Amino acid sequence: MSDTLNLRTLRESPSRETVDWAATHPLPPSSSTLDVNHETDRAETGTLESLEDENENDNAMSLAPVDRGFGAWSFLVAAFFVEAIVWGFPNSFGVFLAAYLSDPRFASQHDAASLLPLVGTLSSGIMYCSSPAIHALTGRRPYLRKPLLWAGAALCWTSLFAASYATKITQLVILQGVVYAIGGSFLYHPCISYMSEWFVARRGLANGIMFAGTGTGGLLLPIILPPLLNKLGAQTTLRVLSISIICALVPLLPFVKGRLPEARVHGPNARSTDWSWTKNRALWMILVLNTKQGFAYFIPIIWLPTFATELHISNTDSSLAIAFLNGASVCGRLAMGTLSDHFDPWLLGSATLLSTSLATFVLWGVLSRNLAGLLAYGIAYGALAGGWSSLWTGFVRPIAKDDPTLSTYIFGILMLSRGFGNVLSTPISTSLSRGEGSRSGRMGFDVAGGRFEKLIVYVGTCFAGAAVLALAGWGVEKRRLLAGR
Repeated sequence: MSDTLNLRTLRESPSRETVDWAATHPLPPSSSTLDVNHETDRAETGTLESLEDENENDNAMSLAPVDRGFGAWSFLVAAFFVEAIVWGFPNSFGVFLAAYLSDPRFASQHDAASLLPLVGTLSSGIMYCSSPAIHALTGRRPYLRKPLLWAGAALCWTSLFAASYATKITQLVILQGVVYAIGGSFLYHPCISYMSEWFVARRGLANGIMFAGTGTGGLLLPIILPPLLNKLGAQTTLRVLSISIICALVPLLPFVKGRLPEARVHGPNARSTDWSWTKNRALWMILVLNTKQGFAYFIPIIWLPTFATELHISNTDSSLAIAFLNGASVCGRLAMGTLSDHFDPWLLGSATLLSTSLATFVLWGVLSRNLAGLLAYGIAYGALAGGWSSLWTGFVRPIAKDDPTLSTYIFGILMLSRGFGNVLSTPISTSLSRGEGSRSGRMGFDVAGGRFEKLIVYVGTCFAGAAVLALAGWGVEKRRLLAGR
């Protein structure tokens, strides 16, 4: 009986604390004869159970509370700023793109118009696509999350600092696109993993706050970068940016930590995994919907500064379109994260996607003939489309059934599907924006002789199609609930 209790404890909780406790509390001596004293056995069993309960109570008391307390909120604040730093650069790369395309050293190189936009989408796309691999690694070895954070900070600094000495577009693609993305992945994905430990009832709100960091970084950098680019040039600006990033990350990373002890003792081989969740029809509809949204979401972020240049707007003013877009996405992410805790995410998603499609056709396609129209579109697009990722919690919760490990894994799959659309959106948008016509008019469709018309129609159509899929997903879920399945 005693052996069974202790083996079960070690098997179910293969942590260092359990092993240490077992070492300091040896098994009581068992009877070596067939004449067993049942009262003694019960007393020994009761002692073991009381010790086990005492150990479990001590462990429970040593854990910080969820959804509240200094540990939870200090983590959330630190994760917010890490998100702002990591995603601020990809979401404001349009400012760098305009600077590179106007720099003869890069603009004169072969395929500059095709390769330079790839830098921004590679940096964000790889961060999205690497999610399942990193979550699989840290799920099996959670103690690697802390080293990954510090390695990511070093890679982000190294990539931007080395890119400041680049003279070829391929070097920019590798350093600013690929190496920065690897570092950003090491920083970003542990934050997602830790989030499920700190927040349960308020997870939608917490995710909304953390994801709002993306918009905050994208709001500040387009305001800060143009004066630096005009005064210092792209190379020196990259050096300043790299040093600022590492100086900001060093004091933040100690607060990015888990609530639960990170097991360093490997238990027995993992049991067979329950893959029944992969048969959930809602999951596959979400993946298709998420990919379709990813095919369109990043295009305005990349091309609005170039669109503004065609309107003969100064670099400082044109960057305001991206700043306003990312600033409005902060409000969108917070609002959608909060609402996803209380309302059906399918209906919320359908409404925001359809509104984004209408805003693209009307505000960008018709009214963006001057700076005011472009800023209006940036605000509307950021507020509506920017909150999409904050709805993921609402989609994932009924599928994962509050299993934090499965929730994190499904989040990784959603990020992979979005990253897939993100990477492919660059060659698509580049081919759609090529060439200039002789048409002139008073609509955004007519800017640069209609160069951006196909691009605008593509973005608006993608969001309209995604809205229809979201509405269909709501219908499927409604029928499933009514059928009691």
